[in-house]
Amino acid sequence: MGNSKVLVVGGTGYIGKRIVKACLAQGHASYVLLRREIGLDIDKLQMLLSFKEQGARLIEASFSDHQSLVDAVKQVDVVICTISGVHFGSHNILVQLKLVDAIKEAGNIKRFLPSEFGMDPARMGHAIEPGNVTFEEKMTVRDAIEKAKIPFTYVSANCFAGYFVPNLSQLATLVPPKDKVGIYGDGNQKGMELAGQVAVGHFYHIFYEGCLSNFEIGEEGEEASELYPEVQYTRMDAYLKRYL
Repeated sequence: MGNSKVLVVGGTGYIGKRIVKACLAQGHASYVLLRREIGLDIDKLQMLLSFKEQGARLIEASFSDHQSLVDAVKQVDVVICTISGVHFGSHNILVQLKLVDAIKEAGNIKRFLPSEFGMDPARMGHAIEPGNVTFEEKMTVRDAIEKAKIPFTYVSANCFAGYFVPNLSQLATLVPPKDKVGIYGDGNQKGMELAGQVAVGHFYHIFYEGCLSNFEIGEEGEEASELYPEVQYTRMDAYLKRYL
């Protein structure tokens, strides 16, 4: 991106706060959207203010105010959206359609990175319900981006190590199990809430179907380690030793 002006939308989230820090560390003019919907969330506000103290600029806007989004977008070259899609049923991902409309009207954005960062939804048309809604909504956003002819990059980071490696792929924990490991699919689970159903569906595609490893990247994209060979990547064995 060179020395770009970068706007991060969703800068207080798990991915967003790391992107803001990376943009600042790399010397980009870093802007973070301060959404009016933040309400009384003091932790998020204090995080945004800490970014400001580190050199980021806060831009106040709202997804319910189209012109405010257009005005925000006009101040930058690159927009990175990191809105969370884990709140199943809330349709957070589709909120990006308003951002797409603003970027289209502004007409100045050189690159847009929508909130992806998980499995590639283009490969998940066969996904089982109810987890398929995640992929369908991301494809709806992709369709809008491409129809608007906005320059884009889709980042499919698949399974972040922090969520899937140390817990040996066990649900509801982020640390390694000490006494036993559950094997999925024994038929004893009779029912669960929607979020649990979605999670189990995704686990089925990842660990049984192998959807993250049964294809070649080919001409459709680039592998991160080939794009950025200078990055010192952490090997799995080294990562797991942190939990010993």
